[in-house]
Amino acid sequence: MHESVSGLAEPGVPGAASPGARVATGKVRDIYAPDDERLVLVASDRISTFDVVLPTPIPDKGRVLTGLSAFWFARTQGIVPNHIIGLRPDGRSTEVRRLEMLPIECVVRGYLAGSGWKDYGATGSTSGHLLPSGMHESARLPEPIFTPATKATTGHDENIARDEAAELVGTDLFAEVERVSLELYRFGAAHASARGIILADTKFEFGLDRNGRLVLGDEALTPDSSRFWPADEYEPGRSQPSFDKQFVRDYCESLDWDKTAPGPELPTQVVEGTRARYVEAFERLTGIGFDEYLAAPEVVLT
Repeated sequence: MHESVSGLAEPGVPGAASPGARVATGKVRDIYAPDDERLVLVASDRISTFDVVLPTPIPDKGRVLTGLSAFWFARTQGIVPNHIIGLRPDGRSTEVRRLEMLPIECVVRGYLAGSGWKDYGATGSTSGHLLPSGMHESARLPEPIFTPATKATTGHDENIARDEAAELVGTDLFAEVERVSLELYRFGAAHASARGIILADTKFEFGLDRNGRLVLGDEALTPDSSRFWPADEYEPGRSQPSFDKQFVRDYCESLDWDKTAPGPELPTQVVEGTRARYVEAFERLTGIGFDEYLAAPEVVLT
C-alpha cells in the first residue's frame, strides 16, 4: 500500500487529516487534490437512475467499485499502464496519478444491448458499424466492436462515429485507444466467462500522462461501467438480469415518478437486493470474499 494514502483520512470525519481540496463531485465519486501530482478518488455509496441521484445510498457500493477497479488495474498492466498509486484502508478511496483525460468515452460491445440495441433498431448499425440484419436484443455480436461516445456533463453520453472520435483525439491516438480498449474487453470477458459471467459491454476512460503515454484511468470493469450478466440466465431476445442497478431501475419504473429530481427513497428490500448483486459480482469476479477485502483492501492488488 502507498504510505501517503494510508495517512489520508475519510473526508468529513471530524479532526481527521484532509485528502486535499475537493476539486470535483460526480454522481458517485468525489475527487480531492492533495498536491499537483496526485488525486484521491473517493467512491461514495450514492446511486443514480435516469440521471438522478437518489436519496437512499447502497451500503458498500463505493467499496465494490473501488476494489473491483483495483483488481482489474493490477491484472491489465501488461495491456496498458493505469493511474493507480494505491488504496486507502477505507476500501473506497484510491490515490491516483493526474492525467489529461481524453474527451471521449471508450465503449466496447460484445452483445447488442442498451443504446447499441436502440441504434440498431433505428439504423441497423451503431457508431458506424453496420451489423447483420435480423439480430435480436442481447444477441452476441460476431466480434466485439468499439463504439466511442461523447462525454456528457449532464444527461446521457451520445454514441458517435469512429471518424468523429478520431477528429477529437487525432487519428494515431484513436487507433491506439481502439486497439487497447478491445484488448482490455477481451481480457475481461474471458476472465468473467470462466466465472459464469457474461461481459456484455463496458466503458473505459483514458488519459495522457506528462510524457504523452496512454494511461487507463477512472474505473475499470465494474457494475457501474459495464453490463455483467449471469451466464446461466442468458437468453437472447430480451433484456437480461444483471449485476448492477436492476433492482433500483425496476422499482423506480413501478412508481408514478416523472424521473426528475428529487428521486424517490428506496425501500429496504431494494437496497438489500442491490447491494447483494454488487457484492456477488465482486466475489465471483475476484474470487475474494468481500469481508476479506474490507479487512485488507490491498488483497485485490496481489
